[in-house]
Amino acid sequence: MMPFNDQQTHQLSAKLDPKNVKSREQSGRAFSYVESWYSINTANDIFGYDAWDRETVEMRLVSERERTIGRGNNEKPGWGVSYIAKVRVTVRADGDVIVKEGTGSGHGIDADLGQAHEAAVKEAESDAMKRALMQFGNPFGLALYDKTRSMVGEPDPSDEARTLIGDLEKSTDRGSLDAWGSEKSGAIKKLCESDQNHVRSAYSAHLRKLTPKKEAS
Repeated sequence: MMPFNDQQTHQLSAKLDPKNVKSREQSGRAFSYVESWYSINTANDIFGYDAWDRETVEMRLVSERERTIGRGNNEKPGWGVSYIAKVRVTVRADGDVIVKEGTGSGHGIDADLGQAHEAAVKEAESDAMKRALMQFGNPFGLALYDKTRSMVGEPDPSDEARTLIGDLEKSTDRGSLDAWGSEKSGAIKKLCESDQNHVRSAYSAHLRKLTPKKEAS
């Protein structure tokens, strides 16, 4: 059991805020991730600025080759560089020391060899740090490794979803709510999945409010 206080335990077990999840495409596949600054900021918030630190214990060059960069008329000779890094994160909590390590990779592409190396080193170090911090819980991105995303919170509803929710809550009886549902079903289906969930949850909640207890039993 890790020696964190109640507030830290609550923060570490909380769902990952979807506002902090970013996505990118790589080799034709979509990947979700959290940014390095967010991981550092979260560690400062949960552990304390002076209660944790990171150390790069290994930085290894695995590839350096000449390559063409740019496209079309902008093509020019350049460099591609790759590194693998290992970072150790140390957290001090209630007199105990918790150590986690993570390994990450980084790639740099630039016309200038030095710039390519710099970009690759920074990316490898950041990636390794995030993988080390991830072991502390969902707020650091652990939740993204669960395909069900059960520990990633729902995004806030969009303006369009908020408008629909406001409209349905104006219904004063089940008949008018049912009529609203039939009329707006097409518009609801056009929303993204999270917005549909928000509207349907609001619909169900308002339906329960309008249903007499004896009828609901």
